[in-house]
Amino acid sequence: MPLAHVTLAVRDVTQTSQFFETVFGWQPIHRPDNIAGTAGGLDIGDGNQIHLLQFPDFEPSAFEAEYGRHIAVFFPGTGFRELKQRLADAGAELISAKRPTPFERFFFREPNGYVFEVIDRDGYEAE
Repeated sequence: MPLAHVTLAVRDVTQTSQFFETVFGWQPIHRPDNIAGTAGGLDIGDGNQIHLLQFPDFEPSAFEAEYGRHIAVFFPGTGFRELKQRLADAGAELISAKRPTPFERFFFREPNGYVFEVIDRDGYEAE
């Protein structure tokens, strides 16, 4: 059963959307008119979406970490260097993995505090 979407509470929908558009190239999608409050969404590919709901006082969980809650995405490993630079330029905190794996990966904390894992799709599929 494929994942349809993930909904994230964020401090600012516009800034968060721009962050992900800049670093990953994710595209904004139309938000339904029946959502109370400020909301947005991004098409992250393969029929998957991230929905964003604005809560100015949002605080991330203390469990956002490699050994905790995080969101993992695939990305071509050949583009890791450029992606890491875009992330750093956009204000993300790059985080080294704590345990080795047979495929390349890294973590980052985006401006709202969520932790994402980026996995080399080609190296992962070779396993």
